[in-house]
Amino acid sequence: MADAVEDLIQLLNLEQIEVNLFRGHSPDSSWQRVFGGQVIGQALVAAYRTVEDRVCHSLHAYFIRPGDPKIPIVYEVDRSRDGKSFTTRRVVAIQHGKQIFNLAASFQTPEQGFEHQATMPDVPMPEDLPSERELRKAIESQLPEAIQKHFARPRPIEIRPVNPQHYIDPAPMEPVQHVWVRARKEIGNDIALNQCILAYASDMTLLDTCVRPHGVSWVSGKLQSASLDHAMWFHQPFSINEWMLYTQDSPSASGARGLNRGSIYTRDGRLVASVAQEGLIRYHG
Repeated sequence: MADAVEDLIQLLNLEQIEVNLFRGHSPDSSWQRVFGGQVIGQALVAAYRTVEDRVCHSLHAYFIRPGDPKIPIVYEVDRSRDGKSFTTRRVVAIQHGKQIFNLAASFQTPEQGFEHQATMPDVPMPEDLPSERELRKAIESQLPEAIQKHFARPRPIEIRPVNPQHYIDPAPMEPVQHVWVRARKEIGNDIALNQCILAYASDMTLLDTCVRPHGVSWVSGKLQSASLDHAMWFHQPFSINEWMLYTQDSPSASGARGLNRGSIYTRDGRLVASVAQEGLIRYHG
């Protein structure tokens, strides 16, 4: 599993091909499109490569076309503004000569100010919960071979769901879920790298929240889902090496779209990031 973390770090280590131009690659995969969290993380890396001594506090992104995992992704950075306190960057991801994704990110010189936050939900600690891998292994024999391979592949982010929904025969549940997440290997204290890896992880499980009330699962092959946009706010420094609680809810689903929100806490209750995402959800029953 440690190798999976090294692979993720290399995935985020973009090649600079010209001023403001970077190239990223995708891991070998049988899936037909690039994982959205990968593109968010790589785009944030590209933006960070053009910024000095400032920390990202927010990003807003749109997924425009499915990414092709078989070819590189070119990231073009527009240095929109360098102000006294804030820096703004726009990043466009390109494949086959077309935009597949764009991101706007804002960076700030660290400073002090008023502080308050929401309270972390009272949930079991990760040590008291089975891992996502253990939950998946229990049903692997009931799944098609392609999904078995997907479930068995090494993952850089360890996930422990608090209130998991059954993969094969999901009963309707409230549109709320809590999962503990952390990197499977120590990655150090670099703020930019921690943020980029958390951005990658923030696209995991979130879209599932809006389909929980409807008793359907992507494993059935009948659910078409895809991230449409993604926003993230970083409130405080954190370490992705430590367990963090990703608490998620979905206030609305309509028009074949579902809205999902997330709050990310350290295990001692500090709110370090917030997330919002709208996704496409079509059921072909």
